[in-house]
Amino acid sequence: MEHRIVGPGPYRATKLWNETVELFRARMPLRRHRCRFKSHENCFTAAEAVDWLHELLRNSQNFGPEVTRKQTVQLLKKFLKNHVIEDVKGKWGQEDFEDNRHLYRFPPSSPLKPYPKKPLYQRDVIKFPEWNDPPPGTSQENIPVRPIVMNSEMWFKRHSIAIGEVPACRLVHRRQLTEANVEEIWKSMTLSHLQKILGLDSLEEVLNIKLVNSKFIIHNVYSVSKQGVVILDDKSKELPHWVLSAMKCLANWPNCSDWKQPMYLGFEKDVFKTIADYYGHLKEPLLTFHLFDAFVSVLGLLQKEKMAVEAFQICCLLLPPENRRKLQLLMRMMARICLNKEMPPLCDGFGTRTLMVQTFSRCILCSKDEVDLDELLAARLVTFLMDNYQEILKVPSALQTSIEERVAHLRRVQIKYPGADMDITLSAPSFCRQISPEEFEYQRAYGSQEPLAALLEEVIADAKLSNKEKKKKLKQFQKSYPEVYQERFPTPESEALLFPEKPKPKPQLFMWALRRPFQPFQRTRSFRM
Repeated sequence: MEHRIVGPGPYRATKLWNETVELFRARMPLRRHRCRFKSHENCFTAAEAVDWLHELLRNSQNFGPEVTRKQTVQLLKKFLKNHVIEDVKGKWGQEDFEDNRHLYRFPPSSPLKPYPKKPLYQRDVIKFPEWNDPPPGTSQENIPVRPIVMNSEMWFKRHSIAIGEVPACRLVHRRQLTEANVEEIWKSMTLSHLQKILGLDSLEEVLNIKLVNSKFIIHNVYSVSKQGVVILDDKSKELPHWVLSAMKCLANWPNCSDWKQPMYLGFEKDVFKTIADYYGHLKEPLLTFHLFDAFVSVLGLLQKEKMAVEAFQICCLLLPPENRRKLQLLMRMMARICLNKEMPPLCDGFGTRTLMVQTFSRCILCSKDEVDLDELLAARLVTFLMDNYQEILKVPSALQTSIEERVAHLRRVQIKYPGADMDITLSAPSFCRQISPEEFEYQRAYGSQEPLAALLEEVIADAKLSNKEKKKKLKQFQKSYPEVYQERFPTPESEALLFPEKPKPKPQLFMWALRRPFQPFQRTRSFRM
């Protein structure tokens, strides 16, 4: 009895329903039964159906071994209501299925549930303020756009840092981020991270992004106690003091010396019932109605525990702070009760762990519209929460760090160099297309060298530059891009041809140089006698 694993994605609950119905109809053993002196072919008793389906669900990785027989009976009631099965008289439509010897059969046809048609939520493109964004209220429709031309002068200014010559610069302070900008950054990056973990192309079919409140995310990250529990600003949304006292009593059993009321036999059961009644009468489950599909989708990752924990961490950040606080306190109490060996049995029919799951699963996860497998899915989620609540209800540090770095980057100053990209309006970024590996290797080898080679030729052909300036820029280019330079000037002789040596002029002969050189005065013999 193999049950295919249904991964994360939209309509996961419907896919699980159809998968279970198909397996049940295809593999449930059928045989002849007698009832009231009448023989019925190809049918089964209610108890046989419960036995077989219970074993199927327990062995399924989609539901797990925590599924109880009572939950299996509830599922078969829904099968009868939706005409997956009918009694041998052809009756169906009501949830009167019981775990007994009553006979049931499969109808001739049992159509699977169609996927619900949900409105596609409009994708809001969140644009964060950039360095060159104009102040609010200004328009750029009539601003002339000057194209970027990479000439030799521009290249020299852009690459002056690489060669160690930094020209004069000025600091341009970025327009200050507003509170709304920061909230949108938190919301966008959080949802993008969740979408990446789930491996979905879009979250629009599992989550209404418009209902996600960015203020909740920020509050759940920063307004926490030393124990990691959310601190509420509005104290009226706190748990009632009597509920909180009851939870503390059971969580710290038997160390409850601060409990003033007298204790009696069955006292702990009454305290537990008080807590269960409060959580059972909440108007909305703790994980909220609009996040139901998101949490059910994450259940498809339970085979990858680390990814599932991270996805649950992010989903729990989307909760209202009061819901997150109630969930944190409830899960801590449930885990402590299950680990406390001194705790008396709270129920005679169930173990403590099973009782916790059965009692609180519906107040934690529930769909606004009736979903056929919501009870099994809620039990599966609560079981995983109890085993990993300390990690799941902790703020994901990697996500927090990445968002804080993003906000800090947008708040930094920018260095502008005179003449470099000043007063230039950049065109909007274009979208990428997938290319073949051969195209990628070609572009990697030649795509960046062609513009550089053209730039080098422009420097060489620039007649306005003197030989001294041209030699200086060519030396800078050779230092920054030696491969491109080597391809253009493979030998020293080819480089020398660019600057041919001028012939040295012959020394001019002056007329006085042809005359007899000056002779020193020689003393002669005197003619005087």
